[in-house]
Amino acid sequence: MTQIRIADAARFLGVSDDTVRRWIETGILGSSKDASGRAVVDALELAQLAHRNAVLPGDPSDIGRSARNRFVGIVTGIVLDTVMAQVELQCGPHRVVSLMSSEAVRELGLEQGSVAIAVVKATTVIIETPSGRA
Repeated sequence: MTQIRIADAARFLGVSDDTVRRWIETGILGSSKDASGRAVVDALELAQLAHRNAVLPGDPSDIGRSARNRFVGIVTGIVLDTVMAQVELQCGPHRVVSLMSSEAVRELGLEQGSVAIAVVKATTVIIETPSGRA
């Protein structure tokens, strides 16, 4: 069983250490002590809590599509030249960057502060683990 320290659990979920401790105190999340006597949580239980608590903003486009990875967010940056553009969205804690034509930026009416949806359909998704883990 993989154990995760309170500070790391908080960082992974985007909450404070105090929030994780409160979840432990109220029984929302279990904890134990590691070999050093520090409080830790079970990684599987943390993953299940993260999944239950995931708040995904609704997709305002109301369009059916096969891509499952949709990130609703706010446009935080646009770098535009005559042909190409780089558009940056902040989707919750995630930064998503798209390269597209400048014409597409103009047609979509994108500007900083616009609500937009990044749709990702990829056949390759690379998963990495921290050093020291196989």
